[in-house]
Amino acid sequence: MLDALTLDQLRAFIAVAEEGSFSAAGRRLGRVQSAVSQSVQTLESVLGTKLFDRQGRTPKLTEAGRVMLRDSRHLIAGADTLRARADSIASDVEPELSLAVDAMFPNKILMASLKALSETFPCLPVSLFTEGLGAPEQRLRDGVARLAIYCLFTTGAQDLESEYLTSIPLVPVVAAHHPLAAVEGPVTRDDLEPEVQLVLTDRTSLSSAMRGGIISHRLWRFADLHTRMEYLLAGFGWCNMPAHLVEEHIAGGRLKRLHLKEQDGASFPVHVVHVRGTTPGRAGRWLVADLRKRLTRWRDIGRPILVRYPKPETSLTALQSTEVQDRWRQRPR
Repeated sequence: MLDALTLDQLRAFIAVAEEGSFSAAGRRLGRVQSAVSQSVQTLESVLGTKLFDRQGRTPKLTEAGRVMLRDSRHLIAGADTLRARADSIASDVEPELSLAVDAMFPNKILMASLKALSETFPCLPVSLFTEGLGAPEQRLRDGVARLAIYCLFTTGAQDLESEYLTSIPLVPVVAAHHPLAAVEGPVTRDDLEPEVQLVLTDRTSLSSAMRGGIISHRLWRFADLHTRMEYLLAGFGWCNMPAHLVEEHIAGGRLKRLHLKEQDGASFPVHVVHVRGTTPGRAGRWLVADLRKRLTRWRDIGRPILVRYPKPETSLTALQSTEVQDRWRQRPR
């Protein structure tokens, strides 16, 4: 008998319960009172229970009616969500936005854009993976993520399409109580070699060719950026960190920015990437455009105590140039 249950019956039932009468429910639904009453009676027949006590001047919910009202609201809400999602898909909005982002990307900017995305596309589910090095690209290649934001390691890959998004400045830092913090003047390679260098390790093989930038003879490897930050603050060694993650620690005296004699300063070029032939839907394109606007304001503000932010590029050309590749390979992360 439940096969005869309809959304129209449920909406009539909810309207009567909320409005307090069949006539008021009819006005709300734009239907005559008798049609509303008939819908509710049919629903009671389908469910095999009375939903209203009609002995008084106004219908009162029975005990069963109160339980069914809650369930009916859930069913109607689910149906409305289903319809809205179907409408979104029909208008080129992807069924779900799966996103893999390098952990070095400014999280406050990402959160602000995703907040705006959820308000613009309220029915859109989002899956977010925040990892480092080659992991975002691996998520893309495995089909787990549809869109990825990270530093390309496999330049010129025929199966990927990419577009430059921004560059994240990297600065060499050390805890204020670490011996390197007491070095006067520019820090040399001779100063760095005997000290522990904190580096990131990759769970994939995509960054295996990137061997440049290791200076110290003693390495401590970490699987994630934030754990490395904790050990950095504790004085275990030195490393290069995204400027936006350490600026407050430098200003607060917990970290010291090292000025290296050989090549002081570098940047982490970030691209938005998708598999060729799987162009992002309307929500994905909207998110990228919103990120660009927020990143432009972020660069314009700058961080004068640390580094001058790079000017925005327009394509993958900058990353593929020898100058940028050499700069990236020579810079330890």
